[in-house]
Amino acid sequence: MPKRILTGTVVSDKTDKTVTVLVERKVKHPLYGKIIRRSKKYHAHDEANSYRTGERVRIEETKPISKTKSWVVLDRLQASKGTAIEANLDVDNAR
Repeated sequence: MPKRILTGTVVSDKTDKTVTVLVERKVKHPLYGKIIRRSKKYHAHDEANSYRTGERVRIEETKPISKTKSWVVLDRLQASKGTAIEANLDVDNAR
């Protein structure tokens, strides 16, 4: 049986060697026919702690690594937009 591969966005990288990936899918409502979004979070193994919040990644199903972790990150599809930084500007001297 082939392993499932999903695409999602990293929403958390706070745990050691683990990232939380949000995977969204679109389904048709059974009665009304409207397309709605369903999402689920997966814990994926990241050995090098190299993936950051906001990045698009592919994850692959594997044997259970821990109680909640049975996915591993394959590769990065799109880098994050970047993180906000504080600018220390002296506005009074700019005139």
